[in-house]
Amino acid sequence: MKKQKKLMLLMTLILAFSSVLAACGADKNDGANKGGTADKPKEQVFRMNLASDPPTLDPGLAQDNTSNTVISAVFEGLVRKGADGSEEPGVAEKWDVSEDGLKYVFTLRKDAKWSNGDAVTAKDFEYAWKRVLDPNFTPASPYAYQLYYIKNAEAYNLGKIKDANEVGVKATDDYTLEVTLANPTPYFLSLMSFQTYFPIHNSVEGNASWATKPETLIGNGPFKVSQMTKGQKIELVKNDQYWDKDAIKLEKVQMSIVNSSATELSSYRNDELDYAGHPTGNIPTDQLNAIKKELGDELMIKGISSTYFYIFNTTEEPFDNVNIRKAFAMAIDRQAIVEKITQGGQLPAHGFVPPGIKGESDEYRKEVPDTYFDENLEEAKKLLEQGMKEKGYTTLPEVTLIHNSDDNHKKIALAIADMWKNNLGVSVKVQNQEWGVFLKNRDALNYQVARSGWGADYNDPMTYIDMWTSNGGNNDTGFKSEEYDQLVKDAYATSDNAKRMELMSKAEKILVEDNQVVMPIYYYSSVSLVKPWVKNLHLDYKGDIDFTRAYIE
Repeated sequence: MKKQKKLMLLMTLILAFSSVLAACGADKNDGANKGGTADKPKEQVFRMNLASDPPTLDPGLAQDNTSNTVISAVFEGLVRKGADGSEEPGVAEKWDVSEDGLKYVFTLRKDAKWSNGDAVTAKDFEYAWKRVLDPNFTPASPYAYQLYYIKNAEAYNLGKIKDANEVGVKATDDYTLEVTLANPTPYFLSLMSFQTYFPIHNSVEGNASWATKPETLIGNGPFKVSQMTKGQKIELVKNDQYWDKDAIKLEKVQMSIVNSSATELSSYRNDELDYAGHPTGNIPTDQLNAIKKELGDELMIKGISSTYFYIFNTTEEPFDNVNIRKAFAMAIDRQAIVEKITQGGQLPAHGFVPPGIKGESDEYRKEVPDTYFDENLEEAKKLLEQGMKEKGYTTLPEVTLIHNSDDNHKKIALAIADMWKNNLGVSVKVQNQEWGVFLKNRDALNYQVARSGWGADYNDPMTYIDMWTSNGGNNDTGFKSEEYDQLVKDAYATSDNAKRMELMSKAEKILVEDNQVVMPIYYYSSVSLVKPWVKNLHLDYKGDIDFTRAYIE
């Protein structure tokens, strides 16, 4: 649908954020940059920043980019992602899949070891997966649903069956893992490189704080944690027990923890960091024009399959009314946000599944246009009036928008609050929160409107769809729909790809158009800086960074 009316935007907003990025840098994920005049480091040390402490380094509990960036260096799954996004052998040296697609047999390499020297066995994977699914696991894993592809996994997780041995994962010997699925799942192999499927050392049993201390954080990946100082730094060192240690060139990875994008950029300019920006930090948007001129050869801007959006707490006033949610979603100018504030090649979003995700025969977003709602100020005002009448309001209750502490998130939140004030006459309080506190408040539904972002866990629309089921561990909205749940179950159950896409597009329509549970804002781009001496650094299609095979030249 075409826009029916261009929304008003305060001139003060335009002036406050008016700098234009003239061009996007090429994808330099091989690290072969030409810019920079500083001396390169003398050691194989890679320095980057985390905008916050990782909420957890437990693969079974992680749900965010910051945690996953560290976890993916310290642990390794049955397979790992290659530079081109394909599956490469990890702990598993080979695998066999049955003709009906229901049974996977993984053969583990015998030289895979934990960082303490113990052998990595099939039992470690079985233990880790059943631990996540255990209905008594506290706190509950937000990604338990990601294992529901396995036979009886959902029933066990929901307490419908009591015997964990009925779950379709079994170590038949030390080096053979047999997995039986509930339905054929074309992307199941790609899930084996996802953190929830990583193995766990059995020493964690009974130790709730094992992932908070280097001495008890036993991993099986290319690196191990040597230092952790909350609010200051995390240091990784090469794991000399890793089976492929000869391919690992870096001796250390030093991660500062600073939540100011301005400070992060300053550290990069002063050669205190080799990498700055997405996915674990941010580049100040108001500095992009200067960066393009001064550090153009070091700037990476790459479209990625991720969505930036706000979520509504559908159980909390006033957003327990769908028309009020729709009014708020219609009353912002997404084009102004990406042109005047973010300025990094982002695209306005009117759907939840981003570009770049596979569909039936082309990209899903090309086959299913994101025309679920329009930015229409007059319609937004009517919907707000209708919703207030339905709720019996003469005045809208006070509204607070929360976001995690970050300069760029703050700019976007203030701009959107300004649009709501000018376009709907609604005053919205903006509140920033520390990352861990922010996540806990979202999870506990202790909010009204909140910032969110979602990147693909695997290349299929389902990674954006099944998270919103009634029992989804990442569904922080209170939204429940039997119709939605059934569409997801039906999509799981069919091997007809065209039918799968049809079912998922119906679910997305329910989520965005019919219920406006989420308020899409833009489709992400990854904006980062990398020093010219850093080689073989990769950003994948979803924006995850892989420095494990990088080196300093």
